[in-house]
Amino acid sequence: MQANILDDDLPIVSQLAAGNYDPYALLVSTLLSLRTKDEVTAVATERLLNLARSPHNMLELPEETIIKAIYPVGFYRNKARTIREISRTLLEKYQGLVPDTIEELLKLKGVGRKTANLVISLGFDKDGICVDTHVHRISNRLGYVTTKTPEKTEAVLREKLPKRFWKIYNTLMVAFGQKICRPISPRCSSCPVHRFCDRAGVTKSR
Repeated sequence: MQANILDDDLPIVSQLAAGNYDPYALLVSTLLSLRTKDEVTAVATERLLNLARSPHNMLELPEETIIKAIYPVGFYRNKARTIREISRTLLEKYQGLVPDTIEELLKLKGVGRKTANLVISLGFDKDGICVDTHVHRISNRLGYVTTKTPEKTEAVLREKLPKRFWKIYNTLMVAFGQKICRPISPRCSSCPVHRFCDRAGVTKSR
């Protein structure tokens, strides 16, 4: 599956991690990516990081400058305020550094479990399972988990999925979900794992 799907289709945050971007850049990009298409996130991330690559430099930017840089990501005004507030918190409470534990990351405004797991796994090379809509949907569709929420999916995956796969699971599922295992009418005829899939909830496929 990896050879067929992930050549040029890594999620934007995974691309940044592969390019050795620091945890702050990964955190900012992850916040921008929420409810936003990857191609939009990629351009917005590049524009913003060209202006500021540290919490200190970010706070030097007027909020309107951040808004202009990240437009048209979803909820761009709220995200601009959140990025500034997180930057201020990092300077005041964490010596300007992004914390490397899920527990501390969750204390930052606007950071949920998905973002926290992604930052610790890609930014700090620690074990984390980032469960977004793709991971939640595909894990259930395959029949690997039977859960109702992403939070429940993460809990089950932490018990069931071998730890050596935790860091790459999100990257694999996001690319797989974008190309083949789509939310509506998945491409089951070209799926490399269709023989092992329960196709739970699938009523129409290609």
